[in-house]
Amino acid sequence: MPDLQYPIGPFSLPGSTTARERRTWIQEIARAPHDLRAAVSGLSEEQLDTPYRPGGWTVRQVVHHVPESHMNAFVRFKLALTEDLPTIKPYDETRWAMLADNALPVAPSLDLLEALHVRWVHLLESLSDADFERRFLHPESGPWRLDQYLSQYAWHGRHHIAHITELRKRLG
Repeated sequence: MPDLQYPIGPFSLPGSTTARERRTWIQEIARAPHDLRAAVSGLSEEQLDTPYRPGGWTVRQVVHHVPESHMNAFVRFKLALTEDLPTIKPYDETRWAMLADNALPVAPSLDLLEALHVRWVHLLESLSDADFERRFLHPESGPWRLDQYLSQYAWHGRHHIAHITELRKRLG
């Protein structure tokens, strides 16, 4: 039985990264808006309101979550690039997923993700090796280097897109 919560496997934090790995992750982030849009293409409202797993979010909530999470990541990158070890603000993504705007059609969130990723990828492509060593402090999980966070967000996009594509496979 496939792992419905982690269809591509859980995130594995890299100890160190190479320029080649970072380029791959930037390309994955660049592709994520297209891949998410393709994953939900043609789904009915009823299908968008289907949980991707028992007890999980609906496809609609997943689509709204991705740009929310990626906006936070983008801001955290900018904070780490402009401040010395800034402490970032965590947020409760589960509670965010329950707010009224998560009942909206998915098109605004797909458009938001696309626009956000244009800016984020442009920023990422401009960074030096030293920039990727910069860090921020997460009050719950400790310090993060930007190269590690890049890895997590490349995984994050693939992870949630796989929630949708695997649900589509299972339900035909």
